[in-house]
Amino acid sequence: MSTVYVIDTVVTKPGRARDFVDAYLRDYAPGARDRGMRLEHLVVSPPVWFTDAPNTVIATWTLDSAEDWWAMTWRGRPDESVRGWWTRAQEWILDRSRHTAAPADEVDGLNDV
Repeated sequence: MSTVYVIDTVVTKPGRARDFVDAYLRDYAPGARDRGMRLEHLVVSPPVWFTDAPNTVIATWTLDSAEDWWAMTWRGRPDESVRGWWTRAQEWILDRSRHTAAPADEVDGLNDV
């Protein structure tokens, strides 16, 4: 088994980090779990709810294998509710990115999919 990490990094609009986190956990996370993802960490940087400046929210999800990552990806891509959620979330977001990663000592095993 090789762990695959899916890392969402979101820079929120000033004063909107708490709203984003609440909505992410309430409205986005259940569907992500249904697609096989497990939320490992949700962190806010800096660790204060700014009212007049952006915060960065980083959600780290895990999957057990490259196969699980592909299955999650193919379930999410055609799902209009996923795209719709991120579209609605733009009211809280300045910038966002998603990265996938794995421990360096597991990358060779992940290449054989």
